[in-house]
Amino acid sequence: MTWRIGVDIGGTFTDAALVDEGSGAIGIAKTLTTPEDFGQGVVNALREAIETYDVPPGDVSLLSHATTVVTNAILEEKGARTALIATRGFRDILELRRSSRSDLYDLFQDPPATLVPRHRRFEITERIDAQGDVVTPLADTEIDDLVEEIKSLDVDAVAVSLLFSFLNDTHEKALGERLRTALPDASIFLSSEVLPEIREFERTSTTAVCAYVGPILDSYLSRLEEAVGSLDLPGLHVMGSAGGVVDVAEALRMPAAVVESGPAAGVIAAALVGNQINKNNLLSFDMGGTTAKAALIRDGHIETTAEYEVGGGEGSQNRWLHGTGHPIRVPVIDLAEVSAGGGSIAWIDPAGALRVGPRSAGAAPGPVCYGRGGTEPTVTDANLVLGYLDAGSLLGGRMSIDYDGAVRAFEEKIANPLGQTVSEAAAGVISIVNNNMADALRVVSVERGHDPREFGLIAFGGAGPLHAVALAEELDVPEVVIPPIPGGFSALGLVGTDIRRDYAKTHFAPLTGTEPAQLAALWDEMIESAKAMLTNTGVPEDQWVFQRSADLRYARQAYELNVPLEGERVDHGSLKKLADGYHERHAQTYGHKNEAESVQIVTLRLTATGQLPNLPIRQKTTDGRDSFKANRMAWFPKTGNIETPVLNRDRFAAGSTIKGPAIIESLDSTIVIPPGWRGRVDARGFIRITRGEETQ
Repeated sequence: MTWRIGVDIGGTFTDAALVDEGSGAIGIAKTLTTPEDFGQGVVNALREAIETYDVPPGDVSLLSHATTVVTNAILEEKGARTALIATRGFRDILELRRSSRSDLYDLFQDPPATLVPRHRRFEITERIDAQGDVVTPLADTEIDDLVEEIKSLDVDAVAVSLLFSFLNDTHEKALGERLRTALPDASIFLSSEVLPEIREFERTSTTAVCAYVGPILDSYLSRLEEAVGSLDLPGLHVMGSAGGVVDVAEALRMPAAVVESGPAAGVIAAALVGNQINKNNLLSFDMGGTTAKAALIRDGHIETTAEYEVGGGEGSQNRWLHGTGHPIRVPVIDLAEVSAGGGSIAWIDPAGALRVGPRSAGAAPGPVCYGRGGTEPTVTDANLVLGYLDAGSLLGGRMSIDYDGAVRAFEEKIANPLGQTVSEAAAGVISIVNNNMADALRVVSVERGHDPREFGLIAFGGAGPLHAVALAEELDVPEVVIPPIPGGFSALGLVGTDIRRDYAKTHFAPLTGTEPAQLAALWDEMIESAKAMLTNTGVPEDQWVFQRSADLRYARQAYELNVPLEGERVDHGSLKKLADGYHERHAQTYGHKNEAESVQIVTLRLTATGQLPNLPIRQKTTDGRDSFKANRMAWFPKTGNIETPVLNRDRFAAGSTIKGPAIIESLDSTIVIPPGWRGRVDARGFIRITRGEETQ
């Protein structure tokens, strides 16, 4: 047997998922996340997985990891001491930002804290114009004094972003070479290497983010690689924000590309499963310990966006509000994220209204019922009080539960102040959190012009299957799919993806009249870089795939749409199809097009993929005997408290049907099927839940 292993750090648990490449057999290990040292939680999960499933280290072909280190460093403002060097006169580009504001009517809102304070921002004399020509040569005589100033500040990293370096990088490269020689212990990031694209603020911001988090990520991954090495496992790979994994060296070249590492893995797994069950239109719903994430998969395709801001703080859907964080121009899976997870704390505001989140109990101390010192009632405690979770234990009996403590917390903090019963208070918490999560699903569907009734809902995360059917009912989604190991599904996505890296190069030119050979040469340059990256991965050359695309716009427009280039040849015919594709994409996005208007090339892009063998995913099924565990009282909006059967998922047979109300338990998650819904176990062991008496 040859195994792939993926490890994902969540707000409460760290998950290790294992899949056998041949049979598709899966396994999962869950250990508590260790916020004081995330790497320790990863090693704990790996050790437990290897021991539980008796996996010889030599039989592991891929080890992938999703990390929150980059995001946490920015959110907590605990990044490296960073310096920034800009063209003279452009020292304050990070503070000037754009004019975008997250709230047009809040006159007192503050922008995000600047990653590099002004006393660590420097200028150097040089100038390249908008055509890429040198106007003022780089002032070599200023570099030595600049280096001494930076040394005196004891910085860990330096970001360099000179004007128009995306058109001509000679000045940046010369400055970078001197800095790397003079400051051997500092990480040096050049904007022409990180993001050779138009838009000065976004390019500078992305480079500054890389410098700010680069040393932190380097330290974390180095320690993790050392710990993993003691387990005799293969080299570590890291999930990127756009899907696909890269090796550690590649992740450190572009730290901003792993910002949404964990959430991306879950969507990749959802697309993989959708393809295998022949359901390519899906709403992906991931609810963990601190947040819930939603994404849309259309015709098996996952939408990505480059309009992303990191470090926007708490609240819902911040990522669509420009001005809330630090822009990074890297492809990111288009996710809606809300502060609604199993650890989200329920509280009463000064006006006496019940609120849920954004604060979370996380892994430490965790929900009250975990018995680890938590005192504030959470969503998990509400699910326990309502009878959805086992009142005695979780994780297959390995984690004891303090049911009475959860009831007391709800009684004292919520029910008594509101004059309600404990069940009514818990039901109110579930109603609020479900409404917040339904809003996230609407953002990626209705607000993008998609009808949720034309999609299935695939639910995962430790808490996702608890809430999924209620969300489907709210949005009128016809079917809910519960995949194998939903509680470790993001970790499963880490091993079901390919090696992937994205490249870009700005090139201004009208599409009509541009010589194909000129564009082909630029794409070929990116392909050569990609080939060097893929060679280091060990993926055979016949499994390399290069997808060219271009950011296009009509003349005089300010923003672009990305359109893929069909085929591998770059000629007049393929460029004509590129223009036609842009007109159609513009009509699809904005509702109109103008084929008489000239189309302009702004940025050429390349996605390089090292394809790994397809990974079959299936849930183990049995003969169906002994699936019934017990009956317990559970509360549902339409019925109140009623006796509900509790079933063991690991004992289901293919073809089994489950009439709601029912609660289905497994090691990693609990599935709730309310009255009026019915589940069926398909041939792969997936649970398909639909309305009414019959499944589709």
